Amino acid sequence: MDDQLANLLGARPATRRRIHRGYTPAERWVVELDDGRSVFVKVGVNELTGGWLRDEHRFYAALQAPFMPRLLGWADGDRPVLVLEDLSSAFWPPPWTDARVESVLRMLRDVAGTPPPPWLAPASSSGLLDRGWPSVREDPGPMLSTGIVEPAWLEANLPALISAADACQLDGDALLHLDVRSDNICFRADGSAVLVDWNLAVVGNPRLDIAAWLPTLVAEGGPPPESILPDAGPEAAFVSGFFAARAGQPPIPDAPAIRPLQLEQLRHALPWACRELGLPLPGAGRMAQRGE
Repeated sequence: MDDQLANLLGARPATRRRIHRGYTPAERWVVELDDGRSVFVKVGVNELTGGWLRDEHRFYAALQAPFMPRLLGWADGDRPVLVLEDLSSAFWPPPWTDARVESVLRMLRDVAGTPPPPWLAPASSSGLLDRGWPSVREDPGPMLSTGIVEPAWLEANLPALISAADACQLDGDALLHLDVRSDNICFRADGSAVLVDWNLAVVGNPRLDIAAWLPTLVAEGGPPPESILPDAGPEAAFVSGFFAARAGQPPIPDAPAIRPLQLEQLRHALPWACRELGLPLPGAGRMAQRGE
């Protein structure tokens, strides 16, 4: 990798520091160069992470904006290397403040207002959002294995969740990141928000990016979803269905931390959907029986 970086950047690495962030086995490094610069280096280590890195590079090569890290270099091969602006000195949440929440919302408005590359797929045909509450109806076992809901609750409330999620508008003309979570957000010194990991970008309804962010926001002590995106029954149902169809599935061999992350997001997305749709909260019956 040192020779690759020297060829790409015109300077040789002086020090390297491994970054243990993210939910895939892709290698992440902060590299200090012998000319004093610091860069962030991402390395694909298998077919899955290599493919994601190529997708991410294609996006960075087509579009640069203040809400993205700067692209500094790229080398394809068996272990693709993507070199980006080093954001390790930025602030990575949590904790959240009102100012940081507003900065993210302002940034997402800028994302949605940016003309997307013409080759981006529509959200509804990208394949990324295919599974949801209908998948749970077909095979409720994985969802029930999470312990978040009981069979009787799921049977009684699944039709309403499916109907609401079906009403969620996926497509539109806006650029979407489609993986907005707190671990993909940081803040520069001036307080402006930056989104990283652009390998899943699509074109669609900008409310989806906001809705996808809200479960992690409330999980980390932020405001309730309703205060950020009111009247969002369809979006809340769709987002909760996305996690419901995945959280109880077997671990992903190359990314074992993803299922626990999806489970945590489901714990907050499903109550949000229930509040929006006027459905009983999961577990409410059990609590009532115990007198809680």
